[in-house]
Amino acid sequence: MTDAAPIAVAVTRLAHGRDLPLPVYATPGAAGLDLAAALAAGVPLTLAPGGRALVPTGLTLALPHGYEAQVRPRSGLALKHGVTVLNTPGTIDSDYRGEVGVILVNLSDQPFVVERGLRIAQLVIAPVTRIEWSEADRLPDSERGSDGFGSTGEHSHGCR
Repeated sequence: MTDAAPIAVAVTRLAHGRDLPLPVYATPGAAGLDLAAALAAGVPLTLAPGGRALVPTGLTLALPHGYEAQVRPRSGLALKHGVTVLNTPGTIDSDYRGEVGVILVNLSDQPFVVERGLRIAQLVIAPVTRIEWSEADRLPDSERGSDGFGSTGEHSHGCR
């Protein structure tokens, strides 16, 4: 299997992000590009326990029609510091032209300091599937039926 050709995404660095590197894939197999905090130099942001803030990235994008960008947490920040993206995944639509921002939340019991250039989130580009509703008087039967949350059990081997 060969890798698909990359899609072109226009990006603009805003004045407060010009000296920061463009997001890159950390490894050849990475799905997400790392987003960095474009805070003012020497002016860190402290997230208090339970606190949240919109962190600028200094980037604007023009995604091709039919694609979206998803802003997702970085696992290391979540595991080591209890810091994650609040509205995950955050969606950036193809027609949005404002600055990409990341809503960080500190779920730990310790303050967390965000400094300029810190990798704060991942950006995943994904195709968008659009639907057309097909109203029905009755839905087709399924094995699960209308059983709700937790109805498939906690174990992956099908125990209920």
